[in-house]
Amino acid sequence: MSESTSFLHRLLDNFPHLRSQMYFKSSLNALCRAIEDVVLASPEAPLVIASFQRERFYRQESRRYQRIAQQTNQVYVLATPEPESSFALAVDHYETIPLDAQDPLAQEKHLVIISSDFTACLVGLEQQMSLSSVEQAHRYEGIWTFERQVSLAAARLLLDHIVAYRPELAPKVAQAKQQYDLALSPQQDSLALPMLQSRVFGQRLVTYLQASQYKLLKAYRALSAKERKERFANAMTAAIRQSLDPKEVLAVAVHELGQVFEHCRCILYCCTLADEEVEIEYEFVPPGLESLQGKPWPISTNPLLSIALAQERAIAIPDISAVKHLRQDADFAAQLKQWQIKSWLIAPIRHQGSLLGVLELHHVGPLTYPWHENDIALVEAISAQAGVALTQAQAFTDSESLNRNLAALEQTRSNLIAIVGHELRTPLSTIQVCLESLDSEPDISPVFRQVLLSTALEDLGRLRNLIQDILILSRLEGGQIYNQTESIEFAETLELALSSLNSSGKYQKLPKITVNLDAQLPTIQVDGEGLEEVLNRLLDNACKFTEEAGEVTIAANIGADQQYLEVMIADTGRGIEPTQLETIFDSFYQEEDFLRRSTGGTGLGLAICRQVIQGMHGQIWAESPGRGQGSTFHFTLPLEVALDLQDSSSLPPKSASRGSKSNRSKSRTSNLSQLS
Repeated sequence: MSESTSFLHRLLDNFPHLRSQMYFKSSLNALCRAIEDVVLASPEAPLVIASFQRERFYRQESRRYQRIAQQTNQVYVLATPEPESSFALAVDHYETIPLDAQDPLAQEKHLVIISSDFTACLVGLEQQMSLSSVEQAHRYEGIWTFERQVSLAAARLLLDHIVAYRPELAPKVAQAKQQYDLALSPQQDSLALPMLQSRVFGQRLVTYLQASQYKLLKAYRALSAKERKERFANAMTAAIRQSLDPKEVLAVAVHELGQVFEHCRCILYCCTLADEEVEIEYEFVPPGLESLQGKPWPISTNPLLSIALAQERAIAIPDISAVKHLRQDADFAAQLKQWQIKSWLIAPIRHQGSLLGVLELHHVGPLTYPWHENDIALVEAISAQAGVALTQAQAFTDSESLNRNLAALEQTRSNLIAIVGHELRTPLSTIQVCLESLDSEPDISPVFRQVLLSTALEDLGRLRNLIQDILILSRLEGGQIYNQTESIEFAETLELALSSLNSSGKYQKLPKITVNLDAQLPTIQVDGEGLEEVLNRLLDNACKFTEEAGEVTIAANIGADQQYLEVMIADTGRGIEPTQLETIFDSFYQEEDFLRRSTGGTGLGLAICRQVIQGMHGQIWAESPGRGQGSTFHFTLPLEVALDLQDSSSLPPKSASRGSKSNRSKSRTSNLSQLS
């Protein structure tokens, strides 16, 4: 059942002195609860009529009306029921009236209180054009008053409406009209609320308004946190799009986080679970605070960091002085005091389960800082974005490296086709001529026949060496040969290499070879066959590019770091351009164009030497003043037992090995290996 005119407009027509105003729903709710609290604080049993528009709004207040119903039996609740609801049946000590959804009353919110001491009336008509989809922001046109005449009139209209919906309540409604003097007799004068009830109403109203204000501020904080997250996400996205360099992306992340937490030190560093300490790479520090960038940062000795790395979420410590574990290590506690950290927030940077680094916030100052959920959520969002950025940047770096490797592979293929094609064509042509001559000239003289056979066999040897070099380099790159380390004496391997050179027959006369070795050289931990291969190739190179009147010098001594043996092979031959000292170790490198070379070869010898030496945890490099001034090749080999306590697994820097000449002990000359 419905009326064509709204309940609010009927009251305004009957009482012209009333003026409606616009209210938000949160304001009407605060007024309703304050009036309901007056009822609960009063010893009387008043008439209470409340309309909630929809049943779900009533359900939010059902407990309050159960309490009110314990005080009076004249309680009526009106609402539009939800689908498949038992609203009209499930009643506890008060009456529920299901409204028709088309009834104008279903668009209004009402609360009418009638007692002998006080009355109250609140009516609000919901506006169809709401400014927001948020329920508490819906607007209502309405009135609220304590005037008895208005309250009595509202009560009569609502009770008549109730009887129209539920005729079985007519006797109870008639009793209410008689009990609360709602007959159509001349209106009584308005009665004001007693002072006590006014005070209760005012206190409750202020309380509910303050609660609404608190909820509003909380909503503002949530919106602000969301805005900060979105701003950071946009900044990170822009940084990733502009550059895939991880340094730039992480610098943006730290800067953006520092703008939000401007009173905190923000640091970011990459690490793994196995690290004991790392160096802080990225930092945002407020003015006047000590910078930690570039300084070592403990990993294994930090108990908070160990816990953070073992879980997915961030760890927030509002007061580190309350954490006993941080004070157990005296050195770590002293560092905390030096860093002036009062509150700590640690968020691991992960991507797809892999740890990439850590993001930390240090709140400094005289007071601690209670980290809020929004703060933690923001930092976790930043760490997640940083993880994605790091992964993408690493993928881009790997892609660039792969492209470079593919380009190098393509260049290698081109060089292989050009050089091997030339090296194959020349000896094959010679072999073909020799064999055709032997076949077409059966009466050829024995001497000439022997010359042709020798030439063919020599070129077959060149072909065999070419194929052997290619196979050796391929197997070296796959780690298939020269990987059996053992303790050997360097002098013994050198004598084998010199003997092989002397008996090879490749040279009519060798240049002078001088060997200078430190007395009592310690044993080395290498692959003996690999070392002999390197010595054979370096000595062959030195003799090939040195005139017979020149000299080749071989020296070996303990390096300055006392962990490596440095070997030097110097010659007085053709020399190398300084710009080519690194390039000569590339595969298929030839100093001369392959069509104009004065000496044969595939350009794989030095590449093989580098692969062998690096496989034995050493280094190899070359020195030369320039063209026509000779050259010197250096390589290092690990000693079996280091002569100091340093870690023998690290590679020595070239500068340390090159500077070892001043530490050499008195050398001796091996007369057995001097050749002229």
